[in-house]
Amino acid sequence: MDLQLNGRRAVVTGGSRGIGFAIGRALAAEGASVALVARSAGHVEEQAALLHAETGAEVIGVAADTGDDASVRDMAAAVRERLGGVDILVNSAAAMNPGAIPDDALEAEINVKVRGYLRCVRAFAPEMTERGWGRIVNIGGLAGRMTGSVTGSIRNAAVTAMSKNLADELGPGGVNVNSVHPGATRTRTFEENLGRRAEAEGRSAAELERQWAMAASIERLVEPHEVAAVVAFLASPLSVAINGDPVNVGGGLKGSIYY
Repeated sequence: MDLQLNGRRAVVTGGSRGIGFAIGRALAAEGASVALVARSAGHVEEQAALLHAETGAEVIGVAADTGDDASVRDMAAAVRERLGGVDILVNSAAAMNPGAIPDDALEAEINVKVRGYLRCVRAFAPEMTERGWGRIVNIGGLAGRMTGSVTGSIRNAAVTAMSKNLADELGPGGVNVNSVHPGATRTRTFEENLGRRAEAEGRSAAELERQWAMAASIERLVEPHEVAAVVAFLASPLSVAINGDPVNVGGGLKGSIYY
C-alpha cells in the first residue's frame, strides 16, 4: 500500500530512540523528509545520519527540550529553515514510566508529555491549517486506561483528552489529530526497566516479560516497528476517516471491552 507520504515533511519528537526512532524510520521509508528531535544533539544527529543512509530520505537531527518554550520555538525555526515547512508532527518525547515515579514528579512529567506536546502543536499547526492539510499523532500509553501509576495514568489520559480537543478544533482546517497508546513494547528502555524490577524482586527478566506478554491477546511484547506502522498510516492522507479517537497498539488487553 502506498501511504502517499512521498514529499511530505515530518517532525518526530523523542526521535532518537525507541518508538520515536522506529516512527522516524517508517516515515522515511515511505519517502517523507524527517526531522528527528531529541535533547542530545550528538546522538540525534548520529541517528538521523543512520536513517538517511538506510532509506535515502532526507533526515535531519535537531536538538531541543520540548519541556521549554524557547527551545521548542528555536527547534521549529530550525526545522522550517532546513525542510521548508512541516506537514506531519509526531509527539513522542517522554521519559519511560517504570511505574515507580513519585507523585511529586507529576508536574515535571506533564510538562514534557502534555505541555510539551501542546508546545509543538502550537509551533506547527498554524502552517498546516494555512495549507489545508496536516497530521498530528500524539503518543500516549495504555497506562491511561489502568491503575498502578498515578503519573502514568494522568499524563496518558491527558494526551487522549488533548488530542480530541485539538481534533475538533483543527479538523475543519484539514488537520487530523489522533492519539496512539502503546502497551508493553520491546524498547531498550523497557528492557532495562524490566531488568531492574526483576533484580529488585528476585525474579528473572524472562519471567517478568512473560507476565507482561500474557496480559495481551497476542501473548507477546509488541515491537517498535509494529507501533510505527500504525503511526505511519495515521500520518498519511489515507487516514482521514480517523480523527480524535485513541488508537491502542498494545496487542489487545485481555478481558476488557471498550466501545
